[in-house]
Amino acid sequence: MSSTSELNPLLDFSGLPRFDAIRPEHVTPAVDALLAQCRAAVEQVQSPDTPATWDSFVEPLEDATEHLHRAWGAVGHLNAVVDTPELRATYNDNQPKLIEFSTELGQNLALFDKYKALKAGSGYAALSAARKKIVDNALRDFRLSGAELPEAQKQRYAEIQDALATLTTKFSENVLDATNDYALLVETEAELAGLPEDVKLAARAAAEKDGKPGYKFTLHFPSFYPVLQFADQRKLRETVYRANVTKASELGGKPEWDNTQNIVEILKLREEEAALLGYRNYAEVSLVAKMAETPAQVIAFMEDLAQRARPFAQQDLAELRAFAKDSLGIAELESWDIAYASEKLREQRYAFSEQEVKQYFPEPAVTAGLFRVVQTLFGVQIKRDTATVWHPDVKFYRIEQGGRLIGQFYLDLYARNGKRGGAWMDDARGRRKRGKGGHDAIQTPIAYLTCNFTEPSVVDGKAKPALFTHDEVITLFHEFGHGLHHMLTQVDELAVAGIAGVEWDAVELPSQFLENFCWEWDVLQHMTAHADTGAPLPRALYDKMVAAKNFQSGLQTLRQVEFALFDMHLHDDYRTGDEASVQQLLDGVRRQVAVIAPPEFNRFQHSFSHIFAGGYAAGYYSYKWAEVLSADAYSAFEEAGQASGGNTLSTEIGGKFLREVLAVGGSRPALESFKAFRGREPKIDALLRHSGMAS
Repeated sequence: MSSTSELNPLLDFSGLPRFDAIRPEHVTPAVDALLAQCRAAVEQVQSPDTPATWDSFVEPLEDATEHLHRAWGAVGHLNAVVDTPELRATYNDNQPKLIEFSTELGQNLALFDKYKALKAGSGYAALSAARKKIVDNALRDFRLSGAELPEAQKQRYAEIQDALATLTTKFSENVLDATNDYALLVETEAELAGLPEDVKLAARAAAEKDGKPGYKFTLHFPSFYPVLQFADQRKLRETVYRANVTKASELGGKPEWDNTQNIVEILKLREEEAALLGYRNYAEVSLVAKMAETPAQVIAFMEDLAQRARPFAQQDLAELRAFAKDSLGIAELESWDIAYASEKLREQRYAFSEQEVKQYFPEPAVTAGLFRVVQTLFGVQIKRDTATVWHPDVKFYRIEQGGRLIGQFYLDLYARNGKRGGAWMDDARGRRKRGKGGHDAIQTPIAYLTCNFTEPSVVDGKAKPALFTHDEVITLFHEFGHGLHHMLTQVDELAVAGIAGVEWDAVELPSQFLENFCWEWDVLQHMTAHADTGAPLPRALYDKMVAAKNFQSGLQTLRQVEFALFDMHLHDDYRTGDEASVQQLLDGVRRQVAVIAPPEFNRFQHSFSHIFAGGYAAGYYSYKWAEVLSADAYSAFEEAGQASGGNTLSTEIGGKFLREVLAVGGSRPALESFKAFRGREPKIDALLRHSGMAS
């Protein structure tokens, strides 16, 4: 290890990130040093003396930029999971430097010419399919980065990228700050009638941590959602609902966290970027690198799905309204009543509650069951491993195949202050082959798997394992599917290994695919153990869960369609100069497809981080688009199960999915990978059947 890396852990690439040693003061010196190295590498490879070959310019450039990506990745990860004022400040100070370099690189005509020469040269034919794909992707990305623009417009493009990075980060920070800031203190237990015991215990512990009596509720999902789902007191549900749907808006009470203007500015800049690049709108820019070809195609797909789902959604709502009126005395069903009435209707119709199911899903049983599924399907072994971590709750694991290390992952499961909401997978390091050696020359991939579940509780001084709802189990499987895509790749080229280079509307295929196993009896028997007795999930309760699987699936499908159409219209045919506001556009989409109109004060868009602070701008449709692929892929396992007496954990089909989808990563188009696995084009039938909406 060099003396530089001893002084600055962000410059140590000899192994795993040194999370015990990284401090905010390390960030700026590390970023500056790595950017200097990158620019020196660019200077060298863009020289006319450097031949336009893979070994001469592509690989040296990748070597330099990979270190920058890994160091900044660790900083960005910490900023998301242990946000502090010092870390946030240095993150925001350094982010513009990264954007500036990325834009410089994307607009470097000398490099663009080198890639064009490589493509046109005699050596291109001899490149592997993965390397050819990287060259083709690079040429596409240079054009999308404004490499062919006149100098003045290049400068404006760079300014837009810098401004967008600042605005999207601010959007995300506002959501986090508004979430962290909110606290509702409920004084007496009587006001919490209907709430499960573990939810009350967590709220009590949260209040005690603040040195206050009573029960504290926050806008972190495991805290507020059970109130909407279980609290008998309607006023309490309304209070929490209102706080959640107005956060980071002009109605949220804190003007400094209002995202209204950020939304407008982000959209304006995206419009301007599209125009600079010669596209009609940002949706067209977004789709260049996706499976879907035009905004019209996406809109038609979503509208078709809405049409199919609408009769089911209308029936769901009519049943819910009748039940709320007749059984709960709620004459007018409001938005803050929906989760509560739905839970009561589910309990009545299927004779079980989420709370009852939750007792069978303690964290140790769930993770062991997840690992069993993965090990069986893909012929790998998952074992505990050691690493320095950013919080005591984080665990670290290794994946082996035939006794050989092939990947590792961090598992950070619980919600806490300073941690961004939601669940996600990110890469700490990608797979690549270094030099000409054998397997020893392979750099193995490492993933971050992050969720926001309720942390384990302490009762009478004894720690009890966290209990997961079945929805949380599905979320864990979903993120692990992304992780497998990253970690089980067999591609040795960093830019198309794992999820790198995979079209955004196909990236959800492995994650949504893995969710399906959470509904299989032969899987659940091995991943459930009652919190008190250790007994596995009873067959009778399982049968009720399956019967309830598609409960309100019409409403849920329309909700996703609403978000996707809002996103696509926002980036396709909406203009920020129009008289209509973003809110009016959303209202119009709701009139077209939704059957439930939220209250006028609902400001959902102000915390829609997927499209205003994540990678889903003009891409939120990807969830449903990929679900067609994932449901169809899973039906191959169902067919194998039917042929073998019911077991869907087919090692034969699992091996084929590994070879044709997971292992190849982004080295070929996703549709080719799907067809290689399934032997045909994808069909929507399995999605409709899985959702209970088949004709």
